[in-house]
Amino acid sequence: MTTTSASDAPLETRLETLVTRREGAVLHITLNRPESRNAMSLRMVMELRLALDAAETGGNVRAVVLRGAGGHFCAGGDLKDMAEARMRAMQATPPAGESGPGPDAIADVNAQFGKLCVAFANTPLALVTVLEGTVMGGGFGLACVADVALAGPSVAFRLPETSLGVVPAQIAPFLVERMGYSQAKRLAVTGGRVGAADALAIGLVHAVHAPEQIDAALATVLTEILACAPGAIAATKALMAKARFTEPADLVSEGALVFSRAIQGPEGIEGTTAFLQKRKPNWVAA
Repeated sequence: MTTTSASDAPLETRLETLVTRREGAVLHITLNRPESRNAMSLRMVMELRLALDAAETGGNVRAVVLRGAGGHFCAGGDLKDMAEARMRAMQATPPAGESGPGPDAIADVNAQFGKLCVAFANTPLALVTVLEGTVMGGGFGLACVADVALAGPSVAFRLPETSLGVVPAQIAPFLVERMGYSQAKRLAVTGGRVGAADALAIGLVHAVHAPEQIDAALATVLTEILACAPGAIAATKALMAKARFTEPADLVSEGALVFSRAIQGPEGIEGTTAFLQKRKPNWVAA
């Protein structure tokens, strides 16, 4: 694809590692480095953040679908980027007049993957992943933050970090959130390998479909999402995210205010009116 540095250029012309496609209110994002099983380079991290920001600020996107090209979702971080960061770390010198190590280039690179997962975890848009083939590293993290994770029978989750002498530092919180502490810890200390059936059993994915059925299953999920009010989805996701770390009793008043604002707002009025009039609300396509 042709690239340009102009910030006002169409998103598609600024992407080298992704392919995007709009279908109505749905943005489809495909990780497009099939020669490396869609290994996540820093360029891809930047482009994923760019695509998500455009979707969130454009006003017309209600759901984002993430999948990978070439039969794989994502093989983790690009080792070339890490090797370059290691070289920079070795060459780093302390600032003038200071002692001790200089900036940690490796930590900076690693943090970018965590920030990517946080951005997708916190998006007010509905997020769906279609997972096939290899799922590792940052790709594993994105799978864990998806609102709906669909998998094909070929999916193979890997958590090999501890077997390589390193730590799944940025995705660990999302593993615990998706599967629970016990399962996440089990995978971490065994260099985990998880196939489709086990991924479904431990709640890592929500459904497994045959290759010829996965697109139809995705279409069904998107129809269900688009039948819900976008503002209500965003508010519900935000409240649920807070509920993970808050006692239910401490959320009663806040929950009541969220509900009151919703039911008195445009979506609440339209939704309840449509229900009484036995018609579809105006956010559902005719």
